Amino acid sequence: MATSIDDISIGGEMIRLGQFLKYSGLIDTGGDAKEAIIDGYVNVNGEEERRRGRQLHDGDLVSFEGRTVRVRP
Repeated sequence: MATSIDDISIGGEMIRLGQFLKYSGLIDTGGDAKEAIIDGYVNVNGEEERRRGRQLHDGDLVSFEGRTVRVRP
């Protein structure tokens, strides 16, 4: 069964991971985003990402708790 991937338009060229998690609705608050990233629960392009300030660009895939979204400008 294929996982659906939602496209999330960020309205620009770049967004930081912590901001994107909130903006996309994957996580409710900045504090929750920080904890999820530090604890290793967030993947970017299939790899664990522990840097909240990681810059995301067009086409990057962000996964959290079984849901994956794609960054779009």
